[in-house]
Amino acid sequence: MQTNSWYHIHTALYHTCFPLSSSVIWDYDASNLPHKNRQDKGPPGRGAFKRIVQLSPTLKTKPDVSSFGVDFTDHMLTIEWSSTEGWKAPLIKPFGNLSLHPACSSLHYAIQVFEGLKVYRGDDNKLRLFRPMLNMNRMASSAKKACLPAFDQPEFLECIRRLVEIDQDWVPHSYNASLYIRPTFISTEQSLGVKKPCRALLYVIMCLAGTYFNTNAASLWADPKYIRAWKGGTGDCKMGGNYGCSLFALDEAVDNGCQQVLWLYGDDHQITEAGTMNVFLFWINEDGEEELATPPLDGIILPGVTRQSILDLTRNWGEFKVSERYLTMSQLCSALKQQRVKEMFGSGTACMICPIRHIAYNGQVRNLSNIILGFKKTSVEVEVSTQGFYSSKSVKVLISKLLKV
Repeated sequence: MQTNSWYHIHTALYHTCFPLSSSVIWDYDASNLPHKNRQDKGPPGRGAFKRIVQLSPTLKTKPDVSSFGVDFTDHMLTIEWSSTEGWKAPLIKPFGNLSLHPACSSLHYAIQVFEGLKVYRGDDNKLRLFRPMLNMNRMASSAKKACLPAFDQPEFLECIRRLVEIDQDWVPHSYNASLYIRPTFISTEQSLGVKKPCRALLYVIMCLAGTYFNTNAASLWADPKYIRAWKGGTGDCKMGGNYGCSLFALDEAVDNGCQQVLWLYGDDHQITEAGTMNVFLFWINEDGEEELATPPLDGIILPGVTRQSILDLTRNWGEFKVSERYLTMSQLCSALKQQRVKEMFGSGTACMICPIRHIAYNGQVRNLSNIILGFKKTSVEVEVSTQGFYSSKSVKVLISKLLKV
Protein backbone atom coordinates (compact mmCIF):
# COMPACT_ATOMS: atom_id res chain seq x y z
CA MET A 1 0.00 0.00 0.00
CA GLN A 2 2.79 2.39 -0.82
CA THR A 3 3.36 4.11 2.53
CA ASN A 4 0.83 1.88 4.33
CA SER A 5 1.44 -1.75 3.43
CA TRP A 6 0.09 -4.76 5.31
CA TYR A 7 3.34 -4.50 7.28
CA HIS A 8 2.33 -0.97 8.24
CA ILE A 9 -1.17 -2.03 9.24
CA HIS A 10 0.21 -4.94 11.26
CA THR A 11 2.61 -2.59 13.06
CA ALA A 12 -0.20 -0.13 13.78
CA LEU A 13 -2.42 -2.86 15.21
CA TYR A 14 0.41 -4.47 17.16
CA HIS A 15 1.55 -1.27 18.83
CA THR A 16 -1.93 0.09 19.51
CA CYS A 17 -3.89 -2.06 21.94
CA PHE A 18 -6.85 -0.08 23.12
CA PRO A 19 -7.54 -0.45 26.86
CA LEU A 20 -11.18 -0.74 27.89
CA SER A 21 -10.56 1.55 30.85
CA SER A 22 -7.78 2.51 33.21
CA SER A 23 -8.61 -0.52 35.33
CA VAL A 24 -7.64 -2.90 32.52
CA ILE A 25 -4.02 -1.71 32.64
CA TRP A 26 -2.36 -2.78 35.86
CA ASP A 27 0.80 -3.42 37.76
CA TYR A 28 -0.21 -6.35 39.89
CA ASP A 29 1.74 -9.11 41.58
CA ALA A 30 -0.39 -12.27 41.68
CA SER A 31 2.21 -14.03 43.82
CA ASN A 32 1.06 -11.99 46.83
CA LEU A 33 -2.32 -13.68 46.83
CA PRO A 34 -2.86 -16.31 49.53
CA HIS A 35 -3.32 -19.84 48.17
CA LYS A 36 -6.75 -20.43 49.61
CA ASN A 37 -10.36 -19.81 48.66
CA ARG A 38 -11.39 -16.20 48.75
CA GLN A 39 -14.26 -14.03 47.58
CA ASP A 40 -13.90 -10.94 45.43
CA LYS A 41 -16.60 -8.32 45.46
CA GLY A 42 -18.04 -7.47 42.08
CA PRO A 43 -16.89 -4.35 40.26
CA PRO A 44 -18.28 -1.10 41.71
CA GLY A 45 -21.68 -0.12 40.39
CA ARG A 46 -22.28 -3.46 38.69
CA GLY A 47 -24.43 -5.29 41.19
CA ALA A 48 -23.75 -7.35 44.27
CA PHE A 49 -22.37 -10.52 42.71
CA LYS A 50 -19.18 -12.01 44.08
CA ARG A 51 -16.44 -13.93 42.38
CA ILE A 52 -15.14 -17.01 44.17
CA VAL A 53 -11.42 -17.53 43.65
CA GLN A 54 -9.74 -20.88 44.26
CA LEU A 55 -6.03 -20.58 43.54
CA SER A 56 -4.07 -23.57 42.37
CA PRO A 57 -1.66 -24.91 45.05
CA THR A 58 0.87 -25.84 42.35
CA LEU A 59 1.76 -23.83 39.27
CA LYS A 60 2.79 -25.25 35.91
CA THR A 61 6.16 -24.78 34.31
CA LYS A 62 5.80 -22.28 31.49
CA PRO A 63 7.34 -23.33 28.16
CA ASP A 64 9.78 -21.00 26.42
CA VAL A 65 8.26 -21.69 23.00
CA SER A 66 4.68 -22.76 22.37
CA SER A 67 2.49 -23.58 19.42
CA PHE A 68 -0.90 -21.92 19.24
CA GLY A 69 -3.50 -23.33 21.61
CA VAL A 70 -1.71 -26.21 23.34
CA ASP A 71 -0.23 -24.78 26.57
CA PHE A 72 -2.89 -23.56 28.99
CA THR A 73 -2.58 -21.37 32.07
CA ASP A 74 -3.03 -22.42 35.70
CA HIS A 75 -6.60 -21.21 36.16
CA MET A 76 -9.96 -21.00 34.40
CA LEU A 77 -13.26 -19.21 34.91
CA THR A 78 -16.67 -20.90 35.06
CA ILE A 79 -20.14 -19.40 35.51
CA GLU A 80 -23.21 -21.64 35.60
CA TRP A 81 -26.73 -20.63 34.59
CA SER A 82 -30.16 -22.21 34.87
CA SER A 83 -33.60 -20.94 33.97
CA THR A 84 -34.77 -21.50 37.55
CA GLU A 85 -31.85 -19.97 39.47
CA GLY A 86 -30.30 -17.58 36.97
CA TRP A 87 -26.57 -16.92 37.05
CA LYS A 88 -24.50 -18.41 39.86
CA ALA A 89 -21.39 -16.77 41.30
CA PRO A 90 -18.40 -16.69 38.91
CA LEU A 91 -15.75 -19.20 39.95
CA ILE A 92 -12.04 -18.86 39.17
CA LYS A 93 -10.45 -22.21 39.87
CA PRO A 94 -7.46 -24.38 38.89
CA PHE A 95 -7.51 -25.40 35.23
CA GLY A 96 -9.14 -28.80 34.79
CA ASN A 97 -11.59 -30.94 32.88
CA LEU A 98 -15.30 -30.22 32.69
CA SER A 99 -17.90 -32.75 33.81
CA LEU A 100 -20.80 -32.98 31.33
CA HIS A 101 -23.85 -35.21 31.11
CA PRO A 102 -23.65 -37.62 28.14
CA ALA A 103 -26.90 -36.15 26.78
CA CYS A 104 -25.58 -32.57 27.00
CA SER A 105 -27.17 -30.82 24.02
CA SER A 106 -24.02 -28.87 23.15
CA LEU A 107 -22.37 -32.22 22.35
CA HIS A 108 -25.26 -33.46 20.21
CA TYR A 109 -26.64 -30.33 18.56
CA ALA A 110 -23.73 -27.85 18.68
CA ILE A 111 -25.54 -25.34 20.92
CA GLN A 112 -22.28 -23.55 21.55
CA VAL A 113 -20.55 -20.24 20.81
CA PHE A 114 -17.09 -18.94 21.59
CA GLU A 115 -14.78 -15.94 21.27
CA GLY A 116 -11.09 -15.26 20.89
CA LEU A 117 -9.09 -12.26 22.11
CA LYS A 118 -5.55 -11.55 23.21
CA VAL A 119 -3.60 -9.95 26.03
CA TYR A 120 -0.34 -8.18 25.19
CA ARG A 121 2.52 -7.12 27.44
CA GLY A 122 3.79 -3.64 26.63
CA ASP A 123 7.25 -2.13 26.93
CA ASP A 124 6.06 -0.68 30.26
CA ASN A 125 5.31 -4.26 31.46
CA LYS A 126 1.60 -3.45 31.67
CA LEU A 127 -0.98 -5.80 30.18
CA ARG A 128 -3.53 -4.66 27.65
CA LEU A 129 -6.58 -6.24 26.07
CA PHE A 130 -7.26 -5.45 22.41
CA ARG A 131 -10.74 -3.90 22.03
CA PRO A 132 -12.43 -6.50 24.27
CA MET A 133 -15.92 -4.99 24.23
CA LEU A 134 -16.17 -5.80 20.53
CA ASN A 135 -15.69 -9.45 21.48
CA MET A 136 -18.28 -9.18 24.24
CA ASN A 137 -20.80 -7.64 21.85
CA ARG A 138 -20.18 -10.31 19.22
CA MET A 139 -20.47 -13.11 21.76
CA ALA A 140 -23.77 -11.73 23.00
CA SER A 141 -25.04 -11.62 19.41
CA SER A 142 -23.89 -15.19 18.76
CA ALA A 143 -25.46 -16.40 22.02
CA LYS A 144 -28.80 -14.88 21.08
CA LYS A 145 -28.88 -16.86 17.82
CA ALA A 146 -27.98 -20.04 19.71
CA CYS A 147 -30.85 -19.40 22.18
CA LEU A 148 -28.35 -19.15 25.04
CA PRO A 149 -29.14 -16.71 27.88
CA ALA A 150 -28.09 -13.08 27.91
CA PHE A 151 -25.17 -12.11 30.14
CA ASP A 152 -23.86 -8.85 31.55
CA GLN A 153 -21.00 -8.00 29.20
CA PRO A 154 -19.09 -5.52 31.43
CA GLU A 155 -19.31 -7.91 34.40
CA PHE A 156 -18.12 -10.83 32.29
CA LEU A 157 -15.22 -8.76 31.01
CA GLU A 158 -14.31 -7.81 34.55
CA CYS A 159 -14.22 -11.51 35.45
CA ILE A 160 -11.89 -12.10 32.49
CA ARG A 161 -9.70 -9.22 33.62
CA ARG A 162 -9.47 -10.80 37.07
CA LEU A 163 -8.53 -14.17 35.57
CA VAL A 164 -5.79 -12.56 33.50
CA GLU A 165 -4.61 -10.69 36.56
CA ILE A 166 -4.17 -13.96 38.46
CA ASP A 167 -2.37 -15.69 35.57
CA GLN A 168 -0.51 -12.60 34.40
CA ASP A 169 2.88 -14.30 34.56
CA TRP A 170 1.79 -16.35 31.54
CA VAL A 171 1.68 -13.27 29.31
CA PRO A 172 4.92 -13.50 27.27
CA HIS A 173 7.65 -10.88 27.48
CA SER A 174 7.85 -10.99 23.71
CA TYR A 175 6.78 -9.18 20.57
CA ASN A 176 6.02 -12.38 18.70
CA ALA A 177 3.72 -14.01 21.26
CA SER A 178 0.74 -13.19 23.45
CA LEU A 179 -1.81 -14.77 25.77
CA TYR A 180 -4.92 -15.97 23.97
CA ILE A 181 -8.27 -15.88 25.79
CA ARG A 182 -11.04 -18.28 24.78
CA PRO A 183 -14.46 -17.44 26.28
CA THR A 184 -16.87 -20.31 25.58
CA PHE A 185 -20.63 -20.59 26.10
CA ILE A 186 -22.30 -24.00 25.92
CA SER A 187 -25.66 -25.56 26.62
CA THR A 188 -25.56 -28.09 29.46
CA GLU A 189 -29.15 -29.21 28.94
CA GLN A 190 -29.38 -32.86 29.99
CA SER A 191 -31.80 -33.97 27.32
CA LEU A 192 -31.78 -35.38 23.80
CA GLY A 193 -34.68 -33.15 22.87
CA VAL A 194 -33.91 -30.42 20.34
CA LYS A 195 -35.03 -27.38 22.29
CA LYS A 196 -33.93 -24.13 23.88
CA PRO A 197 -31.61 -24.99 26.78
CA CYS A 198 -32.62 -24.47 30.39
CA ARG A 199 -29.04 -24.89 31.63
CA ALA A 200 -25.80 -23.38 30.33
CA LEU A 201 -22.16 -22.88 31.21
CA LEU A 202 -20.07 -19.83 30.43
CA TYR A 203 -16.35 -20.48 30.87
CA VAL A 204 -12.97 -19.04 29.94
CA ILE A 205 -9.63 -20.76 29.36
CA MET A 206 -6.36 -19.14 28.31
CA CYS A 207 -3.32 -20.38 26.42
CA LEU A 208 -0.06 -19.20 24.95
CA ALA A 209 -0.27 -17.95 21.37
CA GLY A 210 2.76 -17.93 19.14
CA THR A 211 2.76 -17.76 15.34
CA TYR A 212 -0.46 -19.20 13.93
CA PHE A 213 0.85 -20.15 10.49
CA ASN A 214 4.19 -21.83 9.80
CA THR A 215 4.82 -19.42 6.92
CA ASN A 216 4.49 -15.67 6.54
CA ALA A 217 2.02 -15.92 3.66
CA ALA A 218 -0.97 -18.16 3.06
CA SER A 219 -1.84 -20.25 0.01
CA LEU A 220 -5.57 -20.58 -0.69
CA TRP A 221 -7.69 -23.16 -2.50
CA ALA A 222 -10.93 -21.82 -4.01
CA ASP A 223 -13.60 -24.29 -5.12
CA PRO A 224 -17.22 -23.08 -5.42
CA LYS A 225 -18.62 -26.52 -4.64
CA TYR A 226 -18.08 -25.82 -0.94
CA ILE A 227 -19.92 -23.02 0.90
CA ARG A 228 -19.00 -21.85 4.37
CA ALA A 229 -22.21 -19.94 5.14
CA TRP A 230 -25.43 -18.74 3.52
CA LYS A 231 -27.92 -15.90 3.80
CA GLY A 232 -30.21 -16.34 6.78
CA GLY A 233 -27.78 -18.72 8.49
CA THR A 234 -25.20 -18.26 11.23
CA GLY A 235 -22.13 -17.26 9.22
CA ASP A 236 -21.93 -13.99 11.15
CA CYS A 237 -21.73 -15.85 14.48
CA LYS A 238 -18.73 -17.45 16.15
CA MET A 239 -20.26 -20.90 16.54
CA GLY A 240 -18.33 -24.13 16.72
CA GLY A 241 -20.48 -25.71 14.02
CA ASN A 242 -19.25 -23.16 11.49
CA TYR A 243 -15.71 -24.40 11.99
CA GLY A 244 -16.20 -28.14 12.33
CA CYS A 245 -18.07 -28.37 9.03
CA SER A 246 -15.20 -26.61 7.25
CA LEU A 247 -12.65 -29.36 7.93
CA PHE A 248 -13.62 -31.54 4.96
CA ALA A 249 -12.95 -28.71 2.50
CA LEU A 250 -9.76 -27.79 4.37
CA ASP A 251 -8.53 -31.37 4.08
CA GLU A 252 -9.08 -31.23 0.32
CA ALA A 253 -7.25 -27.90 0.16
CA VAL A 254 -4.25 -29.44 1.90
CA ASP A 255 -4.34 -32.38 -0.51
CA ASN A 256 -4.12 -29.82 -3.31
CA GLY A 257 -1.04 -28.18 -1.79
CA CYS A 258 -2.77 -25.22 -0.12
CA GLN A 259 -2.99 -24.16 3.52
CA GLN A 260 -6.51 -22.73 3.69
CA VAL A 261 -9.80 -22.51 1.82
CA LEU A 262 -10.88 -19.32 0.05
CA TRP A 263 -14.62 -19.54 0.62
CA LEU A 264 -16.80 -18.52 -2.33
CA TYR A 265 -20.54 -17.84 -2.46
CA GLY A 266 -23.15 -17.66 -5.18
CA ASP A 267 -23.12 -18.23 -8.94
CA ASP A 268 -20.76 -15.28 -9.41
CA HIS A 269 -18.24 -16.80 -6.96
CA GLN A 270 -18.19 -13.97 -4.44
CA ILE A 271 -15.12 -13.91 -2.20
CA THR A 272 -16.19 -14.20 1.44
CA GLU A 273 -13.50 -15.44 3.87
CA ALA A 274 -10.10 -17.13 3.74
CA GLY A 275 -10.01 -20.05 6.15
CA THR A 276 -10.98 -18.39 9.42
CA MET A 277 -9.85 -14.95 8.27
CA ASN A 278 -11.58 -11.92 6.83
CA VAL A 279 -10.23 -10.95 3.39
CA PHE A 280 -8.89 -7.61 2.15
CA LEU A 281 -7.97 -6.57 -1.38
CA PHE A 282 -5.87 -3.48 -2.08
CA TRP A 283 -6.08 -2.65 -5.76
CA ILE A 284 -6.85 -0.17 -8.48
CA ASN A 285 -10.57 -0.73 -8.92
CA GLU A 286 -12.64 -0.65 -12.12
CA ASP A 287 -12.94 3.14 -11.88
CA GLY A 288 -9.19 3.65 -11.62
CA GLU A 289 -9.31 4.40 -7.88
CA GLU A 290 -6.85 3.16 -5.31
CA GLU A 291 -9.08 1.15 -2.98
CA LEU A 292 -8.90 -1.14 0.03
CA ALA A 293 -11.94 -3.41 -0.20
CA THR A 294 -13.37 -6.15 1.99
CA PRO A 295 -16.67 -8.08 1.68
CA PRO A 296 -19.63 -6.48 3.50
CA LEU A 297 -21.28 -7.83 6.63
CA ASP A 298 -24.36 -9.29 4.96
CA GLY A 299 -24.94 -12.20 7.34
CA ILE A 300 -22.42 -14.66 5.92
CA ILE A 301 -19.28 -12.77 6.99
CA LEU A 302 -17.95 -12.89 10.55
CA PRO A 303 -17.62 -9.32 11.91
CA GLY A 304 -13.96 -9.65 12.84
CA VAL A 305 -12.45 -7.35 15.47
CA THR A 306 -9.19 -7.08 13.50
CA ARG A 307 -11.25 -6.45 10.35
CA GLN A 308 -13.06 -3.55 12.00
CA SER A 309 -9.79 -2.18 13.38
CA ILE A 310 -8.21 -2.19 9.91
CA LEU A 311 -11.22 -0.33 8.52
CA ASP A 312 -11.03 2.21 11.35
CA LEU A 313 -7.29 2.77 10.89
CA THR A 314 -7.25 3.07 7.12
CA ARG A 315 -10.30 5.31 6.98
CA ASN A 316 -8.65 7.59 9.48
CA TRP A 317 -5.49 7.69 7.35
CA GLY A 318 -7.57 9.08 4.48
CA GLU A 319 -4.98 8.09 1.87
CA PHE A 320 -7.17 5.89 -0.35
CA LYS A 321 -10.74 4.71 -0.77
CA VAL A 322 -11.88 2.18 1.84
CA SER A 323 -14.93 0.11 0.93
CA GLU A 324 -17.08 -2.73 2.18
CA ARG A 325 -18.21 -4.20 -1.13
CA TYR A 326 -18.76 -7.46 -2.94
CA LEU A 327 -15.72 -8.92 -4.69
CA THR A 328 -15.86 -11.82 -7.14
CA MET A 329 -13.22 -14.18 -8.44
CA SER A 330 -13.86 -12.83 -11.94
CA GLN A 331 -12.99 -9.31 -10.77
CA LEU A 332 -9.89 -10.55 -8.96
CA CYS A 333 -8.63 -12.61 -11.89
CA SER A 334 -9.19 -9.71 -14.27
CA ALA A 335 -7.38 -7.30 -11.93
CA LEU A 336 -4.45 -9.72 -11.57
CA LYS A 337 -4.19 -10.07 -15.35
CA GLN A 338 -4.21 -6.29 -15.74
CA GLN A 339 -1.72 -5.88 -12.85
CA ARG A 340 -4.14 -3.76 -10.84
CA VAL A 341 -3.77 -5.79 -7.62
CA LYS A 342 -1.35 -4.26 -5.14
CA GLU A 343 -1.88 -6.53 -2.14
CA MET A 344 -4.26 -9.15 -0.77
CA PHE A 345 -4.30 -10.34 2.82
CA GLY A 346 -6.37 -11.97 5.53
CA SER A 347 -7.02 -10.70 9.05
CA GLY A 348 -7.99 -12.32 12.32
CA THR A 349 -7.26 -12.44 16.03
CA ALA A 350 -5.01 -15.49 15.76
CA CYS A 351 -3.01 -14.46 12.69
CA MET A 352 -3.38 -10.65 12.94
CA ILE A 353 -2.41 -9.81 9.34
CA CYS A 354 -1.47 -12.58 6.91
CA PRO A 355 -0.57 -11.86 3.26
CA ILE A 356 -1.88 -14.22 0.60
CA ARG A 357 0.80 -15.89 -1.53
CA HIS A 358 -1.25 -17.65 -4.17
CA ILE A 359 -4.77 -18.84 -4.98
CA ALA A 360 -5.64 -22.10 -6.73
CA TYR A 361 -8.86 -21.61 -8.71
CA ASN A 362 -10.42 -23.32 -11.73
CA GLY A 363 -7.35 -25.44 -12.33
CA GLN A 364 -4.94 -22.52 -12.32
CA VAL A 365 -2.70 -20.98 -9.67
CA ARG A 366 -2.87 -17.21 -9.38
CA ASN A 367 0.47 -16.14 -7.96
CA LEU A 368 0.56 -13.08 -5.71
CA SER A 369 4.13 -13.49 -4.41
CA ASN A 370 5.51 -10.83 -6.72
CA ILE A 371 2.86 -8.44 -5.45
CA ILE A 372 3.72 -9.08 -1.79
CA LEU A 373 7.41 -8.49 -2.39
CA GLY A 374 7.03 -5.70 -4.90
CA PHE A 375 5.34 -2.84 -3.06
CA LYS A 376 7.21 0.32 -2.18
CA LYS A 377 8.26 0.25 1.47
CA THR A 378 9.04 3.12 3.77
CA SER A 379 12.07 2.87 6.05
CA VAL A 380 9.79 1.77 8.87
CA GLU A 381 8.28 -1.00 6.72
CA VAL A 382 11.70 -2.20 5.62
CA GLU A 383 12.74 -2.41 9.25
CA VAL A 384 9.69 -4.50 10.06
CA SER A 385 10.12 -6.85 7.11
CA THR A 386 13.81 -7.48 7.73
CA GLN A 387 13.12 -8.50 11.33
CA GLY A 388 10.35 -10.95 10.44
CA PHE A 389 6.59 -10.75 10.21
CA TYR A 390 5.82 -11.03 13.91
CA SER A 391 9.02 -9.60 15.40
CA SER A 392 9.05 -5.86 14.78
CA LYS A 393 11.02 -5.52 17.99
CA SER A 394 12.84 -2.26 17.33
CA VAL A 395 9.90 -0.44 15.77
CA LYS A 396 8.73 2.18 18.26
CA VAL A 397 6.33 4.04 16.01
CA LEU A 398 3.25 5.70 17.44
CA ILE A 399 1.24 6.92 14.48
CA SER A 400 -0.53 10.12 15.49
CA LYS A 401 -3.31 9.45 13.00
CA LEU A 402 -4.41 6.20 14.65
CA LEU A 403 -8.03 6.17 15.62
CA LYS A 404 -8.32 5.94 19.42
CA VAL A 405 -11.38 3.74 19.79
